[in-house]
Amino acid sequence: MSFERFESKLWLATPTMHGEEQAYVKEAFDTNWVSTVGANLDALEKGICEKVGCKYAVALSAGTAALHLAVKLAGIQPGDKVMCSDMTFAATVNPVAYEKGEQIFIDTEYDTWNMDPLALEKAFQLYPDAKAVVVANLYGTPAKLDEIQTICKKYNAVLIEDAAESLGATYKGIQTGTFGAYNAISFNGNKIITTSGGGMLLTDDKDAADKARKWSTQARENAPWYQHEEYGYNYRMSNILAGIGRGQLLHLEEHIARKKEIYMRYKEGFKGLPVQMNPYMEDSMKPNFWLSCVIINKEAMCKQVRTATEASYESEPGKSCPTEILERLAEYNVEGRPIWKPMHLQPICKNNLFVTANGTDVGADIFDRGLCLPSDIKMTEEQQKIVIEIVKSCFE
Repeated sequence: MSFERFESKLWLATPTMHGEEQAYVKEAFDTNWVSTVGANLDALEKGICEKVGCKYAVALSAGTAALHLAVKLAGIQPGDKVMCSDMTFAATVNPVAYEKGEQIFIDTEYDTWNMDPLALEKAFQLYPDAKAVVVANLYGTPAKLDEIQTICKKYNAVLIEDAAESLGATYKGIQTGTFGAYNAISFNGNKIITTSGGGMLLTDDKDAADKARKWSTQARENAPWYQHEEYGYNYRMSNILAGIGRGQLLHLEEHIARKKEIYMRYKEGFKGLPVQMNPYMEDSMKPNFWLSCVIINKEAMCKQVRTATEASYESEPGKSCPTEILERLAEYNVEGRPIWKPMHLQPICKNNLFVTANGTDVGADIFDRGLCLPSDIKMTEEQQKIVIEIVKSCFE
């Protein structure tokens, strides 16, 4: 089967602007509040608090900055052990290394593709002195956050929730970004809403929020000159970018609804194919469906070989693999992406500890068989139908 190559690239996920963003940015220019204070910052922080249900929010330059300050707030010192999600973007766990903590990577579970609570419990039995847990909600689907919360309380560990990908998602009726003592969300350009680049630290602890706000502006003391008694960072979001986020927040639910439609169309379109969509527990979770992903059934995988930086495959009738599908999509000017490569397989983490629940490396298996599909909310239904047919053609 042949298809027309898309003239304009069909992207994985890009910003979708609506008009209000420009009005708020113009307001920042018109009032000359273009730096790291202003009405847009105040309104965005207040709006996120109201949406998520937390008491305090600190708008920052990136979700990574929020995670770094969360690790500092958790009191991580050199050599302290921190349990971390394994199958995630490096930004989730790098801040532990910034503070010279020791990352222990916790394997994934198939139910949600997130941190496995059974593996986490096992890790604490092995290393009960671990000081914190950093859990990510992958591709907009919440982890089993109540189980992870319970384990943290049992071992007196600080929970940090990386909700960078899951803004607007709920777990048992509660918004993600509220389960940890300190939580992070991202407004990167490909996220469910964006400020072009930015993030936010969320907490119910006023003292923690005040510390984070101070650290994010170079930790200046209240003095008539530049007085510094501790190290700080240039992490504060600008009032201009907050204006973009302020306009985007008005459309969060609309974006989630469109993302869900995309997910459901893929799910329906792939019926009969030996693939499964990225999972969630329907009785307890409402994802934001940020990215739609698939995993190929084991028996339908053709031979695939990946080195540190390259991949190849051998085509087989009725079978396929992520490498073949991604290459086929690229031929038609469509962007796909591999699943996050587990951190314990990354060269920078080759000496870190890795704990599985029963000896099976679930994250490596999902990485081997899974891929992310274009999930841009500007993608038309007709364009998505073509993407579905391209994927189907790989199994012919």
